[in-house]
Amino acid sequence: MWGKLAEKVLQGEELTDQEAIAVLDCPDDELLDLLHSAYQVRKHYYGNKVKLNMIINTKSGFCPENCGYCAQSIDSKAPIQKYRMMDKETIMKGAEQAHRLHSGTYCIVASGRGPTTRELNIVTSAVKEIKETYDLKICACLGILKPEQAKQLKEAGVDRYNHNVNTSENHHEAITTSHTYEDRVGTVNYAKEAGISPCSGVIVGMKETKEDVVDMARALKALDADSIPVNFLHAIDGTALEGTDELSPTYCLKVLSLFRFINPTKEIRVSGGREVNLRSLQPLGLYPANSIFVGDYLTTDGQESTEDHQMIRDLGFEIDYVKEEELV
Repeated sequence: MWGKLAEKVLQGEELTDQEAIAVLDCPDDELLDLLHSAYQVRKHYYGNKVKLNMIINTKSGFCPENCGYCAQSIDSKAPIQKYRMMDKETIMKGAEQAHRLHSGTYCIVASGRGPTTRELNIVTSAVKEIKETYDLKICACLGILKPEQAKQLKEAGVDRYNHNVNTSENHHEAITTSHTYEDRVGTVNYAKEAGISPCSGVIVGMKETKEDVVDMARALKALDADSIPVNFLHAIDGTALEGTDELSPTYCLKVLSLFRFINPTKEIRVSGGREVNLRSLQPLGLYPANSIFVGDYLTTDGQESTEDHQMIRDLGFEIDYVKEEELV
């Protein structure tokens, strides 16, 4: 059955809702067959290459939004480090580290509803210098954008803008009420209209239904997001979703397979929470996905980048944008 789904996808057909739910309900004793089928689609479009991305959290906390998963939320009681916008020099140092870690993309992230004029000017000034210094793609993630802000980022050299839909439209108000689902979709579209590659993803494990997960994957297909980060909830004490633990490593792999089937040509990135949710099955995530973050996330730690490089080599895969011998 799973092989036929892969053939169907490669022929340009879409999964039915019944087939999509079946992927998420795949019996564990058929999981390797499912992963092999998802890998056939991944291999067709990306071969065995793995894209690396690195995040810098340029502004932490002080966010007026009430997103239930986020330690930086106004309602969060989580004891996180809080600081205002970094200066350009610190952002540049992060770019140097991204280059050293062989990342193809450097992700400049800031908390808040959206960037102030001062914050946007710092980011755009840094981006211009980074593009002159390093062979890096730049992804910005600064919250809700206005059209003129998207144009300013494009003119500075930003290649990609990330603004996750996070969950399904139906489940959105259970996660946050301080902005709408349409606000998020609008920002992705403003980035596209400015000529910036759209990046938008999800967080799985926030008490959504399997139908919600299918809706998320389809919504990102409709948005035509070029890059899709799939996060798995790492519930943080002090947030509204504290104690939530709905995920298993096998279910996470089924989710990644579903996103590959529904968005076959897109960059599927195993993102936040992979270490705590996929655990020892992390390498298998790269059979449906073709991208990962290296280093730490916003307020949680990732695994050592050297372990990520080793994992990729052990799979017989290769890192995109760099020569393999550079990693020795």
